[in-house]
Amino acid sequence: MAKLNVGEKMPNFTFNTQKRTGVTIEEAVKGKKKTVFWVLRYIGCTVCRYDVHVISQRYQEFLDKDAQVYVVMQSDPQVVRDDLAKSPIDIPIEIICDTDMNIYKTLSIETWGEPGSKPVFDEAAMAKIQVKGAAAAEAGFSHGQYEGLEEQLPAMFITNDQGVVEYAHYGKDIMDMPVVDDVLAML
Repeated sequence: MAKLNVGEKMPNFTFNTQKRTGVTIEEAVKGKKKTVFWVLRYIGCTVCRYDVHVISQRYQEFLDKDAQVYVVMQSDPQVVRDDLAKSPIDIPIEIICDTDMNIYKTLSIETWGEPGSKPVFDEAAMAKIQVKGAAAAEAGFSHGQYEGLEEQLPAMFITNDQGVVEYAHYGKDIMDMPVVDDVLAML
């Protein structure tokens, strides 16, 4: 499939989260005005687990806008459960566990290169990595278990309650993603 664009319907994947099995996109988007699909790498990635933490801390703001967030990761559900059990805060979001990377492949979410390749960052991306990495370290996050493709780029999709995409973003590097404030402003 080609990249997903605004106005197209999100494919009706069936997925598992750390909490439930056999959920479809159609089921997931019902009941909330907007659904954010925040596509990251895996739960052991320091900045990815930090993102989960920040989204969780501010989750009430999403709910106040009649929105919900699903984070898509390459992680195994048990690895996610084990990792989140160590969190000092409640994690209200569900993490879609796409270990076979079906969602990444179907939505054409690219990698920065071949497995084992080194990422190339411009100055702005490097500065963002340093700031976010420092914030993650200050919050007590370090790297956990490696899963999936280290070279995976992020993406984000916001759908309405019918699964129609209202916002689509494919990251050009691992830091090319909206932050929580940006996402809340779009809802």
